[in-house]
Amino acid sequence: LSEQGIAKGIRRMVFVTREKAKAAIAAAEAFEVKLTAAEAVEGANLEKEVKTLTAELDALVISAVRKNDFRATLQKMSKKAVAWKKERLAGMTGEIKQGAIAAGEASEGNKVVYRFDFGIDGKLAKSVTQAFTKKIKDKALMLVSADEAADRFMVMAVAAKGLDIDCKQWVTTSCEGTGGKGGGKKDSCQFTVPGVSHVDAVMEKAKKY
Repeated sequence: LSEQGIAKGIRRMVFVTREKAKAAIAAAEAFEVKLTAAEAVEGANLEKEVKTLTAELDALVISAVRKNDFRATLQKMSKKAVAWKKERLAGMTGEIKQGAIAAGEASEGNKVVYRFDFGIDGKLAKSVTQAFTKKIKDKALMLVSADEAADRFMVMAVAAKGLDIDCKQWVTTSCEGTGGKGGGKKDSCQFTVPGVSHVDAVMEKAKKY
C-alpha cells in the first residue's frame, strides 16, 4: 500500500493480505471505472471531475503502484482542463471588455459593479479594467469573477486617473467578513475571496457603497 523512508538507509513498506487485499483491489478497480469515464469529459466539467477524483484518490486504500498510475492520469486530465480554460479565455476577452464598458455606459452614478465569471485570472482582469478606464473616464469599475471549481472569487476595482474614488476602501468594505485577502491602493485594488456563496452579498455591498 505504501513505501516511505523513515531514517537513513531504512524504508517502511506497508502491505495487506487476505480480505483487506481483496478490498484494496476492488477499490482500485472501481476507481478505474470512474477515472475512465471522466477522461471523456470536456470543458469546465473536466476541471470539477479532476478535483473530485483527486480528493477521492487521496483517501483510497489501494496499491501504491496503482495510486501512482491514477495520479499520472489525473495530471494529464488537469493539463487538458487548463489548456481548455486558456483557449476559452482567449476567445472571450473581447466579450468581457465590451460587457464591462456597456455596463458602465448604461449605469448611473460614478461606480459600476460588473460580474463575468472567467476564473481567477489577474492578467485578464487587468486587461478588462484598462479597456474600461480608457473608454470611461468618469466611473470606477468593480469587476467580479468567480471560479466555481476552486470555490473562490476575485474582486478587482479600478478608477480612472483623477477620479475621486477610493478603490481600496471600496473593495475592503465590500469584502468585509468574508475572509477575503488582497491589497492595492486608492486607484486600484484586488481581493481573492473564499466561498462563491459570498458573491451576491459582496456585490450588493459594493453597489450600496
